[in-house]
Amino acid sequence: MPESSLPVEFLFSIDVDTSAPTMISGAPQGNRYIVSVPGGTFEGPKMKGTVVPNSGGDWLTLRADGSAKLDVRLTLQTDDGAHILMSYNGILVNGASGPSIRSAPLFETGAEKYTWLNLVQAVGIGAPRANGVKYDIYALS
Repeated sequence: MPESSLPVEFLFSIDVDTSAPTMISGAPQGNRYIVSVPGGTFEGPKMKGTVVPNSGGDWLTLRADGSAKLDVRLTLQTDDGAHILMSYNGILVNGASGPSIRSAPLFETGAEKYTWLNLVQAVGIGAPRANGVKYDIYALS
């Protein structure tokens, strides 16, 4: 029988700053926007830190139906100095209550304290904000 809800564990909230996009219009899959990430912060029960400045970005595709496909890579630096690659695809939709984003983050790190993240499939729930985006990130249990 299919699940009606999924077990999750809250990992962290992340608040990402974004720069003005570079646009490539008329691309075969839709208009493309390349958005750099000058920084940000994240915090949760097991980790907190910053988004390494200018270490990632979003290669966003605006689709014909008005939604947008995200292709994001960020480098996180924990407050104890570990580096973690966070990459995800997602979709931004404009709903009745405003735009929302759903994403599927994966992580890569060699930092021993955080190698458990290498085995996590996460889900992100968020929304754009002025000059950025904010998500809550959950690990599927």
